[in-house]
Amino acid sequence: MAKKTFESALKQLEIIVKEMESGDLTLEQAVKKYEEGIANSRFCLEILDKTEQKITQLTMDADGKPDVSDFKEDL
Repeated sequence: MAKKTFESALKQLEIIVKEMESGDLTLEQAVKKYEEGIANSRFCLEILDKTEQKITQLTMDADGKPDVSDFKEDL
């Protein structure tokens, strides 16, 4: 079995949303899909939180303090 990744969990979450929006699921199936969706959502949020922590660690200022200034995108 392949290791679960952010991308695979997000794709599965998208599939679950489409299935639930279709209205073709029984109540029992919808509850099961909802539980799977919550699990995938939590997995993705955990990865995003860890990634944010890594980025903060990598953006230290000259004094070794995290530089948490807003991200400025080049337009």
